[in-house]
Amino acid sequence: MVSFPNCKINLGLYITRKRDDGYHDLETVFYPVDLKDALEVVPAPVTTLYMSGLPVAGTQADNLVLKAWQLLHDLYPAKVPTLEIYLHKAIPMGAGMGGGSADGAFMLRLLNDYCNLGLTANELIPLALKLGSDCPFFILNTPQFATGRGELMLPVEISLSAYSLQLVCPKVHVSTAKAFGLITPRLAPYDLQHIASLPIEQWKDNISNDFEAPVFGQHPGLAAIKAQLYTQGAIYASMSGSGSTLFGIFPKGVKAEITSTLEFETYYIH
Repeated sequence: MVSFPNCKINLGLYITRKRDDGYHDLETVFYPVDLKDALEVVPAPVTTLYMSGLPVAGTQADNLVLKAWQLLHDLYPAKVPTLEIYLHKAIPMGAGMGGGSADGAFMLRLLNDYCNLGLTANELIPLALKLGSDCPFFILNTPQFATGRGELMLPVEISLSAYSLQLVCPKVHVSTAKAFGLITPRLAPYDLQHIASLPIEQWKDNISNDFEAPVFGQHPGLAAIKAQLYTQGAIYASMSGSGSTLFGIFPKGVKAEITSTLEFETYYIH
């Protein structure tokens, strides 16, 4: 069975509180984007993960795909068999697009179907949260206003299909833990739950990402890329997550020609 985990961008991101458990409360809108990895499982006597495509940092034991298999295998040992797992990476890692989180969540969804577990989305979401804070979103994989660690979600009726989306992914790894350490939590300056009623032309003046200022201070080349997105026609541009991906929302068919001292990849979603 084959699945194609996609990435996400954040439309606005506010860090509102540091919690007693060490996590942070946030407010954001998760929006799914059509840039995808490929994930396949086949029967095998021993569970093994094979990876191709873009390099993935860390050990295989840390990979969320294997952790997702182990989680369900422990819960349903008679139903979840040993497998050969093939993961082809096309979504850059450590880029603020949730690529690893998507892989873990899609593995839960794939195994739920492959093994006929019959779990509902509401049952999969708390399992996904065990893998990571962004993982629950990918169980639903539709635009969601998210609070808490990101697991408390309400659907948002928003579509960017009338626009072109450009992703610029510099080869700059931003540590999520370090980025959070640079944040001073604050009340959200805009209620993102109402983003669908705000014209996209007004997003620039109303919607922001709290990580941008501290991350741009550490990596000024990222700020320069965002500025180019705007000067070349973006209606709205922002960093996704804690970075380092920048995205621009353009009129249909328009894109920017980015120059930078940073090495980067660009993806167009039309």
